[in-house]
Amino acid sequence: MKKLAGVLSMGALVLLASCGPSGGGEEEVKQETADGGEKTSVVSSYNFSDEEYKVLLPYEKGESKGVVNYETSAARGVIINQIANRLDIDEVEEGLRNHSKDVFSPEDYYFREGQMLDSDTLYSWIGRYAKAQDKGKDATAEAKKAEEAKELGLNPELNEEKASEKDFRDNPKYLSHILEQDYMVEDDNGDIKLGGVSIALAMKSEYQFTTGGKGPYREDIPQDEMLAQANEMAKKIVERMRGMDGLSDVPIHIAVYQEAKKESVVPGHFVAETTVDQGSSSVGDWDKLNEKNVLFPSDDAEENHPDESQYITAFTTKVASFFPNYTGMVGRGFYQNDELKKLTIEIPIQFEGNAEVVAFTQYAYSQVMDIFPNYYDLEINITSNDKTEAIITREKDAKEPEVNILN
Repeated sequence: MKKLAGVLSMGALVLLASCGPSGGGEEEVKQETADGGEKTSVVSSYNFSDEEYKVLLPYEKGESKGVVNYETSAARGVIINQIANRLDIDEVEEGLRNHSKDVFSPEDYYFREGQMLDSDTLYSWIGRYAKAQDKGKDATAEAKKAEEAKELGLNPELNEEKASEKDFRDNPKYLSHILEQDYMVEDDNGDIKLGGVSIALAMKSEYQFTTGGKGPYREDIPQDEMLAQANEMAKKIVERMRGMDGLSDVPIHIAVYQEAKKESVVPGHFVAETTVDQGSSSVGDWDKLNEKNVLFPSDDAEENHPDESQYITAFTTKVASFFPNYTGMVGRGFYQNDELKKLTIEIPIQFEGNAEVVAFTQYAYSQVMDIFPNYYDLEINITSNDKTEAIITREKDAKEPEVNILN
Protein backbone atom coordinates (compact mmCIF):
# COMPACT_ATOMS: atom_id res chain seq x y z
CA MET A 1 0.00 0.00 0.00
CA LYS A 2 1.30 3.45 -0.92
CA LYS A 3 0.57 6.62 1.02
CA LEU A 4 -0.18 9.91 -0.68
CA ALA A 5 3.48 10.88 -0.77
CA GLY A 6 4.20 14.45 -1.73
CA VAL A 7 0.56 15.52 -1.63
CA LEU A 8 0.27 17.00 1.85
CA SER A 9 1.48 20.36 0.61
CA MET A 10 -1.41 20.37 -1.88
CA GLY A 11 -4.21 19.68 0.61
CA ALA A 12 -5.11 18.33 4.01
CA LEU A 13 -5.49 14.67 3.17
CA VAL A 14 -5.79 12.24 6.06
CA LEU A 15 -3.64 9.15 5.62
CA LEU A 16 -3.90 5.68 7.08
CA ALA A 17 -0.71 4.45 8.65
CA SER A 18 -1.49 0.84 7.73
CA CYS A 19 -4.22 -1.45 6.48
CA GLY A 20 -4.80 -3.37 9.70
CA PRO A 21 -3.43 -4.24 13.12
CA SER A 22 0.28 -3.91 13.67
CA GLY A 23 2.71 -5.17 16.26
CA GLY A 24 3.07 -8.54 17.93
CA GLY A 25 1.58 -10.30 20.89
CA GLU A 26 -0.33 -13.56 20.90
CA GLU A 27 -2.13 -15.57 23.53
CA GLU A 28 -1.98 -19.36 23.38
CA VAL A 29 -5.26 -21.10 24.20
CA LYS A 30 -6.79 -24.58 24.11
CA GLN A 31 -9.60 -24.85 21.55
CA GLU A 32 -12.38 -27.43 21.41
CA THR A 33 -12.60 -29.16 18.01
CA ALA A 34 -15.74 -30.19 16.15
CA ASP A 35 -15.26 -33.85 17.08
CA GLY A 36 -14.99 -33.09 20.80
CA GLY A 37 -11.20 -33.14 20.89
CA GLU A 38 -8.79 -30.36 21.71
CA LYS A 39 -6.07 -28.43 19.90
CA THR A 40 -3.85 -25.44 20.53
CA SER A 41 -4.74 -22.11 18.96
CA VAL A 42 -3.57 -18.53 19.34
CA VAL A 43 -5.46 -15.27 19.59
CA SER A 44 -3.80 -11.99 18.66
CA SER A 45 -3.52 -9.46 21.47
CA TYR A 46 -4.48 -6.78 18.97
CA ASN A 47 -7.70 -6.11 17.11
CA PHE A 48 -8.22 -3.38 14.52
CA SER A 49 -11.71 -2.65 15.84
CA ASP A 50 -13.53 -3.26 19.11
CA GLU A 51 -16.64 -3.90 17.03
CA GLU A 52 -15.08 -6.88 15.22
CA TYR A 53 -14.44 -10.41 16.41
CA LYS A 54 -11.00 -11.74 17.18
CA VAL A 55 -10.24 -14.85 15.14
CA LEU A 56 -8.78 -18.10 16.44
CA LEU A 57 -5.73 -19.38 14.55
CA PRO A 58 -4.49 -23.02 14.68
CA TYR A 59 -1.02 -23.33 16.22
CA GLU A 60 1.60 -26.05 15.98
CA LYS A 61 4.53 -26.68 18.30
CA GLY A 62 7.81 -28.19 17.18
CA GLU A 63 10.76 -27.22 15.03
CA SER A 64 8.60 -24.97 12.87
CA LYS A 65 6.67 -23.50 15.78
CA GLY A 66 4.19 -20.84 14.71
CA VAL A 67 0.79 -20.18 13.25
CA VAL A 68 -0.01 -22.89 10.70
CA ASN A 69 -2.83 -21.32 8.70
CA TYR A 70 -6.29 -19.86 8.82
CA GLU A 71 -8.96 -22.44 9.67
CA THR A 72 -11.29 -22.40 6.69
CA SER A 73 -14.89 -23.56 6.77
CA ALA A 74 -15.61 -27.28 6.81
CA ALA A 75 -17.90 -26.55 3.85
CA ARG A 76 -15.50 -24.29 2.00
CA GLY A 77 -16.53 -23.63 -1.60
CA VAL A 78 -20.14 -24.77 -1.31
CA ILE A 79 -21.47 -21.22 -1.20
CA ILE A 80 -19.84 -20.35 -4.54
CA ASN A 81 -21.58 -23.29 -6.21
CA GLN A 82 -24.98 -22.47 -4.71
CA ILE A 83 -25.43 -18.69 -4.82
CA ALA A 84 -25.40 -17.22 -8.32
CA ASN A 85 -24.81 -13.54 -7.53
CA ARG A 86 -21.32 -12.78 -6.17
CA LEU A 87 -22.70 -9.75 -4.34
CA ASP A 88 -25.03 -12.03 -2.39
CA ILE A 89 -22.11 -14.20 -1.30
CA ASP A 90 -20.32 -11.25 0.28
CA GLU A 91 -23.50 -9.79 1.77
CA VAL A 92 -24.72 -12.98 3.42
CA GLU A 93 -21.34 -13.65 5.05
CA GLU A 94 -20.78 -10.13 6.33
CA GLY A 95 -24.43 -9.62 7.22
CA LEU A 96 -24.67 -12.79 9.27
CA ARG A 97 -21.57 -11.82 11.21
CA ASN A 98 -23.01 -8.37 11.91
CA HIS A 99 -26.38 -9.71 13.03
CA SER A 100 -24.62 -12.25 15.24
CA LYS A 101 -23.07 -9.42 17.25
CA ASP A 102 -26.44 -8.81 18.91
CA VAL A 103 -26.45 -12.42 20.14
CA PHE A 104 -22.74 -13.19 20.54
CA SER A 105 -20.95 -9.99 21.52
CA PRO A 106 -17.41 -9.47 20.14
CA GLU A 107 -16.43 -8.51 23.70
CA ASP A 108 -17.09 -12.08 24.87
CA TYR A 109 -16.84 -14.32 21.81
CA TYR A 110 -14.23 -15.29 19.23
CA PHE A 111 -15.09 -15.96 15.59
CA ARG A 112 -14.48 -19.24 13.78
CA GLU A 113 -15.68 -20.26 10.34
CA GLY A 114 -18.22 -23.06 10.50
CA GLN A 115 -16.73 -26.42 11.44
CA MET A 116 -19.85 -28.37 12.42
CA LEU A 117 -21.59 -28.73 9.04
CA ASP A 118 -19.32 -30.14 6.33
CA SER A 119 -19.78 -30.09 2.56
CA ASP A 120 -21.50 -33.48 2.32
CA THR A 121 -23.98 -32.46 4.99
CA LEU A 122 -24.81 -29.17 3.31
CA TYR A 123 -25.22 -30.64 -0.17
CA SER A 124 -27.64 -33.24 1.18
CA TRP A 125 -29.66 -30.63 3.10
CA ILE A 126 -29.94 -28.07 0.29
CA GLY A 127 -30.97 -30.69 -2.27
CA ARG A 128 -34.50 -31.78 -3.11
CA TYR A 129 -36.15 -34.35 -0.89
CA ALA A 130 -36.37 -37.82 -2.46
CA LYS A 131 -37.37 -41.17 -1.01
CA ALA A 132 -34.34 -43.41 -0.60
CA GLN A 133 -34.32 -46.42 -2.94
CA ASP A 134 -33.22 -49.89 -1.86
CA LYS A 135 -30.02 -50.60 -3.77
CA GLY A 136 -29.95 -54.24 -2.76
CA LYS A 137 -27.68 -56.26 -0.54
CA ASP A 138 -24.75 -55.94 -2.94
CA ALA A 139 -24.76 -52.15 -2.86
CA THR A 140 -21.68 -50.44 -1.44
CA ALA A 141 -21.82 -48.47 1.78
CA GLU A 142 -21.24 -45.28 -0.22
CA ALA A 143 -24.20 -46.03 -2.49
CA LYS A 144 -26.48 -46.70 0.48
CA LYS A 145 -25.31 -43.51 2.19
CA ALA A 146 -25.98 -41.50 -0.96
CA GLU A 147 -29.53 -42.81 -1.14
CA GLU A 148 -30.17 -42.11 2.53
CA ALA A 149 -28.88 -38.54 2.07
CA LYS A 150 -31.66 -37.84 -0.44
CA GLU A 151 -34.21 -37.99 2.36
CA LEU A 152 -32.42 -35.10 4.08
CA GLY A 153 -33.18 -32.67 1.25
CA LEU A 154 -35.04 -29.59 2.46
CA ASN A 155 -36.26 -28.36 -0.92
CA PRO A 156 -39.60 -29.71 -2.25
CA GLU A 157 -39.65 -33.17 -3.79
CA LEU A 158 -39.63 -33.20 -7.61
CA ASN A 159 -38.38 -35.56 -10.31
CA GLU A 160 -36.74 -32.88 -12.45
CA GLU A 161 -36.10 -35.25 -15.35
CA LYS A 162 -39.83 -35.86 -15.82
CA ALA A 163 -41.30 -32.64 -14.44
CA SER A 164 -43.38 -30.29 -16.60
CA GLU A 165 -43.13 -26.52 -16.58
CA LYS A 166 -46.10 -26.40 -14.22
CA ASP A 167 -44.47 -28.93 -11.90
CA PHE A 168 -41.39 -26.73 -11.64
CA ARG A 169 -43.43 -23.60 -11.00
CA ASP A 170 -45.46 -25.36 -8.30
CA ASN A 171 -42.37 -26.80 -6.61
CA PRO A 172 -39.52 -24.30 -6.83
CA LYS A 173 -36.22 -24.66 -5.08
CA TYR A 174 -36.45 -22.17 -2.24
CA LEU A 175 -33.20 -22.81 -0.39
CA SER A 176 -29.85 -22.06 -2.05
CA HIS A 177 -27.38 -22.39 0.80
CA ILE A 178 -26.90 -22.78 4.54
CA LEU A 179 -24.05 -20.70 5.95
CA GLU A 180 -22.62 -21.62 9.36
CA GLN A 181 -20.53 -19.39 11.60
CA ASP A 182 -19.17 -20.49 14.99
CA TYR A 183 -18.76 -18.27 18.03
CA MET A 184 -16.27 -19.47 20.62
CA VAL A 185 -16.12 -18.50 24.28
CA GLU A 186 -13.60 -18.94 27.10
CA ASP A 187 -14.63 -21.27 29.93
CA ASP A 188 -13.68 -21.09 33.62
CA ASN A 189 -10.44 -22.99 32.95
CA GLY A 190 -9.30 -20.54 30.28
CA ASP A 191 -9.98 -22.97 27.45
CA ILE A 192 -11.92 -21.98 24.34
CA LYS A 193 -15.10 -23.89 23.54
CA LEU A 194 -18.04 -23.52 21.19
CA GLY A 195 -20.38 -20.93 22.70
CA GLY A 196 -22.94 -20.58 19.94
CA VAL A 197 -23.67 -21.03 16.26
CA SER A 198 -25.18 -18.70 13.68
CA ILE A 199 -26.93 -20.05 10.61
CA ALA A 200 -28.02 -18.10 7.53
CA LEU A 201 -30.63 -19.59 5.24
CA ALA A 202 -30.04 -18.12 1.78
CA MET A 203 -33.44 -18.20 0.10
CA LYS A 204 -34.28 -17.46 -3.53
CA SER A 205 -36.38 -14.51 -4.60
CA GLU A 206 -36.62 -15.99 -8.08
CA TYR A 207 -36.39 -19.58 -9.29
CA GLN A 208 -34.91 -20.31 -12.72
CA PHE A 209 -35.30 -23.66 -14.45
CA THR A 210 -35.30 -25.40 -17.83
CA THR A 211 -37.48 -28.30 -18.96
CA GLY A 212 -38.02 -30.17 -22.20
CA GLY A 213 -35.04 -28.41 -23.73
CA LYS A 214 -36.75 -25.06 -23.28
CA GLY A 215 -36.04 -22.14 -21.00
CA PRO A 216 -34.71 -20.79 -18.85
CA TYR A 217 -38.05 -20.06 -17.27
CA ARG A 218 -38.43 -17.85 -14.21
CA GLU A 219 -40.76 -18.00 -11.25
CA ASP A 220 -40.89 -15.14 -8.74
CA ILE A 221 -41.12 -16.32 -5.13
CA PRO A 222 -43.23 -14.04 -2.86
CA GLN A 223 -41.54 -13.12 0.39
CA ASP A 224 -44.31 -14.51 2.61
CA GLU A 225 -44.11 -17.86 0.81
CA MET A 226 -40.34 -17.85 1.13
CA LEU A 227 -40.52 -17.08 4.86
CA ALA A 228 -43.03 -19.87 5.47
CA GLN A 229 -40.66 -22.33 3.79
CA ALA A 230 -37.69 -20.98 5.74
CA ASN A 231 -39.55 -21.45 9.02
CA GLU A 232 -40.24 -25.13 8.29
CA MET A 233 -36.66 -25.70 7.14
CA ALA A 234 -35.28 -24.02 10.25
CA LYS A 235 -37.24 -26.41 12.48
CA LYS A 236 -35.71 -29.43 10.74
CA ILE A 237 -32.22 -27.94 10.76
CA VAL A 238 -32.32 -27.22 14.50
CA GLU A 239 -33.60 -30.71 15.25
CA ARG A 240 -30.76 -32.23 13.23
CA MET A 241 -28.11 -29.97 14.73
CA ARG A 242 -29.21 -30.84 18.27
CA GLY A 243 -28.39 -34.46 17.48
CA MET A 244 -24.80 -33.63 16.47
CA ASP A 245 -21.80 -33.81 18.76
CA GLY A 246 -21.11 -30.45 20.35
CA LEU A 247 -24.41 -28.85 19.30
CA SER A 248 -26.86 -30.26 21.82
CA ASP A 249 -26.58 -27.40 24.30
CA VAL A 250 -25.51 -24.15 22.58
CA PRO A 251 -27.64 -21.22 21.37
CA ILE A 252 -28.39 -21.33 17.65
CA HIS A 253 -29.02 -18.02 15.93
CA ILE A 254 -30.84 -18.28 12.59
CA ALA A 255 -31.22 -15.50 10.02
CA VAL A 256 -33.13 -15.63 6.73
CA TYR A 257 -31.48 -13.96 3.74
CA GLN A 258 -33.46 -13.16 0.60
CA GLU A 259 -31.20 -13.29 -2.43
CA ALA A 260 -31.28 -10.72 -5.20
CA LYS A 261 -32.03 -11.80 -8.73
CA LYS A 262 -29.11 -13.26 -10.64
CA GLU A 263 -28.44 -10.17 -12.76
CA SER A 264 -28.91 -7.63 -9.96
CA VAL A 265 -26.15 -5.08 -9.44
CA VAL A 266 -27.03 -4.79 -5.74
CA PRO A 267 -27.26 -7.71 -3.30
CA GLY A 268 -30.29 -8.99 -1.45
CA HIS A 269 -30.88 -8.54 2.27
CA PHE A 270 -31.77 -10.26 5.54
CA VAL A 271 -35.48 -10.33 6.26
CA ALA A 272 -35.92 -12.18 9.58
CA GLU A 273 -33.99 -13.72 12.48
CA THR A 274 -34.57 -15.76 15.61
CA THR A 275 -32.48 -17.40 18.31
CA VAL A 276 -33.04 -20.90 19.68
CA ASP A 277 -32.05 -20.91 23.33
CA GLN A 278 -29.37 -23.11 24.82
CA GLY A 279 -30.58 -26.71 24.96
CA SER A 280 -33.89 -25.94 23.23
CA SER A 281 -35.01 -27.41 19.90
CA SER A 282 -37.98 -25.10 19.48
CA VAL A 283 -37.91 -22.39 16.80
CA GLY A 284 -40.00 -19.55 18.21
CA ASP A 285 -41.21 -16.28 16.75
CA TRP A 286 -39.17 -14.48 14.13
CA ASP A 287 -38.08 -10.85 14.36
CA LYS A 288 -38.64 -9.06 11.05
CA LEU A 289 -35.64 -7.14 9.70
CA ASN A 290 -36.14 -3.98 7.66
CA GLU A 291 -33.11 -3.91 5.39
CA LYS A 292 -32.49 -3.20 1.73
CA ASN A 293 -29.76 -2.27 -0.72
CA VAL A 294 -30.53 0.58 -3.11
CA LEU A 295 -28.86 1.28 -6.45
CA PHE A 296 -27.75 4.82 -7.30
CA PRO A 297 -28.70 6.19 -9.75
CA SER A 298 -32.08 4.48 -10.23
CA ASP A 299 -35.77 5.31 -10.36
CA ASP A 300 -36.20 3.68 -6.94
CA ALA A 301 -33.47 5.89 -5.47
CA GLU A 302 -34.85 9.10 -6.96
CA GLU A 303 -38.37 8.34 -5.76
CA ASN A 304 -37.68 6.96 -2.30
CA HIS A 305 -34.28 8.45 -1.39
CA PRO A 306 -34.18 11.92 -2.97
CA ASP A 307 -31.61 13.43 -0.59
CA GLU A 308 -28.97 10.78 -1.23
CA SER A 309 -29.77 10.88 -4.95
CA GLN A 310 -29.14 14.61 -4.94
CA TYR A 311 -25.76 14.21 -3.20
CA ILE A 312 -24.62 11.59 -5.70
CA THR A 313 -25.82 13.66 -8.66
CA ALA A 314 -23.84 16.65 -7.39
CA PHE A 315 -20.77 14.49 -6.84
CA THR A 316 -21.10 12.95 -10.30
CA THR A 317 -21.36 16.36 -11.95
CA LYS A 318 -18.21 17.61 -10.21
CA VAL A 319 -16.19 14.51 -11.06
CA ALA A 320 -17.32 14.50 -14.71
CA SER A 321 -16.23 18.11 -15.14
CA PHE A 322 -12.84 17.48 -13.57
CA PHE A 323 -11.53 14.41 -15.39
CA PRO A 324 -11.78 13.71 -19.15
CA ASN A 325 -11.82 9.89 -18.95
CA TYR A 326 -14.71 9.68 -16.50
CA THR A 327 -17.39 7.28 -17.74
CA GLY A 328 -19.80 7.03 -14.83
CA MET A 329 -20.17 5.73 -11.31
CA VAL A 330 -22.39 3.29 -9.46
CA GLY A 331 -23.49 3.73 -5.87
CA ARG A 332 -25.05 1.31 -3.40
CA GLY A 333 -26.81 2.38 -0.25
CA PHE A 334 -27.44 -0.04 2.59
CA TYR A 335 -30.51 0.90 4.64
CA GLN A 336 -31.73 -0.42 7.99
CA ASN A 337 -35.12 0.68 9.26
CA ASP A 338 -35.22 3.21 6.39
CA GLU A 339 -32.01 4.85 7.61
CA LEU A 340 -28.89 4.93 5.44
CA LYS A 341 -26.09 3.04 7.19
CA LYS A 342 -23.45 2.83 4.47
CA LEU A 343 -22.97 4.33 1.01
CA THR A 344 -20.50 2.66 -1.34
CA ILE A 345 -19.51 4.29 -4.63
CA GLU A 346 -17.51 2.64 -7.42
CA ILE A 347 -15.71 5.01 -9.86
CA PRO A 348 -14.06 3.33 -12.87
CA ILE A 349 -11.63 5.64 -14.70
CA GLN A 350 -8.85 5.04 -17.24
CA PHE A 351 -5.68 6.53 -15.76
CA GLU A 352 -2.41 7.02 -17.64
CA GLY A 353 -0.10 7.50 -14.69
CA ASN A 354 0.26 7.83 -10.93
CA ALA A 355 0.04 11.62 -11.03
CA GLU A 356 -3.48 11.34 -12.46
CA VAL A 357 -4.48 8.94 -9.69
CA VAL A 358 -3.19 11.29 -7.00
CA ALA A 359 -4.81 14.36 -8.53
CA PHE A 360 -8.18 12.69 -9.06
CA THR A 361 -8.19 11.17 -5.57
CA GLN A 362 -7.42 14.52 -4.01
CA TYR A 363 -10.24 16.15 -5.97
CA ALA A 364 -12.69 13.39 -5.03
CA TYR A 365 -11.63 13.83 -1.40
CA SER A 366 -12.41 17.55 -1.51
CA GLN A 367 -15.84 16.89 -3.00
CA VAL A 368 -16.62 14.34 -0.32
CA MET A 369 -15.90 17.01 2.28
CA ASP A 370 -18.16 19.52 0.50
CA ILE A 371 -21.08 17.33 -0.56
CA PHE A 372 -21.70 14.26 1.60
CA PRO A 373 -23.04 14.52 5.18
CA ASN A 374 -21.46 12.27 7.78
CA TYR A 375 -24.43 10.48 9.34
CA TYR A 376 -23.48 7.20 7.63
CA ASP A 377 -20.36 5.25 6.65
CA LEU A 378 -18.97 6.18 3.25
CA GLU A 379 -16.63 4.23 0.98
CA ILE A 380 -15.43 5.32 -2.47
CA ASN A 381 -13.44 2.88 -4.60
CA ILE A 382 -11.53 4.37 -7.53
CA THR A 383 -10.51 1.77 -10.12
CA SER A 384 -8.70 1.58 -13.44
CA ASN A 385 -8.72 -1.51 -15.68
CA ASP A 386 -10.49 -3.47 -12.90
CA LYS A 387 -7.66 -2.63 -10.50
CA THR A 388 -8.28 -0.63 -7.34
CA GLU A 389 -6.19 2.54 -7.46
CA ALA A 390 -7.46 4.40 -4.41
CA ILE A 391 -9.96 4.07 -1.57
CA ILE A 392 -11.61 6.92 0.33
CA THR A 393 -13.41 5.93 3.53
CA ARG A 394 -15.18 7.87 6.25
CA GLU A 395 -16.86 6.39 9.28
CA LYS A 396 -20.13 7.73 10.59
CA ASP A 397 -19.72 11.04 12.48
CA ALA A 398 -16.06 11.38 11.45
CA LYS A 399 -15.07 14.89 10.41
CA GLU A 400 -12.65 13.89 7.66
CA PRO A 401 -12.24 10.86 5.37
CA GLU A 402 -9.20 8.61 5.28
CA VAL A 403 -7.42 8.03 1.98
CA ASN A 404 -5.28 5.20 0.67
CA ILE A 405 -3.63 5.13 -2.73
CA LEU A 406 -2.54 1.63 -3.69
CA ASN A 407 0.65 1.00 -5.61
